[in-house]
Amino acid sequence: MSQLSDTAGVADLPRILAVFPLPGSLLLPGGNLPLHIFEPRYRDMIRDTLGGKRIIGMIQPQDPDMASAKPPLYRVGCIGKIMAFRETDDGRYYVTLSGICRFDVKRELDTTTLYRQVEVDYDPWLGDFKSDTAPKLDREKLIPALKAFLGHYDVKVNWDAIDQVPDDALIRSLAMTCPFEAAEKQAILEAKTLAERSQLVLSLIEMANIPNVGGGDDRTLQ
Repeated sequence: MSQLSDTAGVADLPRILAVFPLPGSLLLPGGNLPLHIFEPRYRDMIRDTLGGKRIIGMIQPQDPDMASAKPPLYRVGCIGKIMAFRETDDGRYYVTLSGICRFDVKRELDTTTLYRQVEVDYDPWLGDFKSDTAPKLDREKLIPALKAFLGHYDVKVNWDAIDQVPDDALIRSLAMTCPFEAAEKQAILEAKTLAERSQLVLSLIEMANIPNVGGGDDRTLQ
């Protein structure tokens, strides 16, 4: 369930969004995403957003390798609210986004801003504002598969702490932090329910359980 649902309804969400196209970066409703903003166009975006509702859309380009200033975007993204930010002396920003709700892109606007803006529709994703009490996670299958998966990466995990994490929060954390491919993260984003998302994350982990020859990032899962 999104963090905005307790204080505001869908009617309060902007229908025109500034978007940050970032390949391989996944924001889910209820999740927190730290970002380092250094490109001039996105620094403009953050400055403009801070003067309003502090909401931007995170979305992926369809081809992360395309060398273009405006690569085609996926149809589905997720809006996030800036919950914390810090500006450096040279104008860069460190921000934390809190995921609210997914959206469909209806069309991209012609604008004078350096950053991109789209018109969006939230109606297909109103379930993001409701609690999902259906069974979500088979931990007896997930935990052994996850241990094998993370064994190929230099990732530190507090397994006792993971046992205490609710299913939805655990799946959200794995989806956002595991080194899945951009297209795989998009599939996770577009999963309709938590149960579907959980099964997809488990399947991706099981399929990826081969040694990582190139080594991995030194990441810590909380």
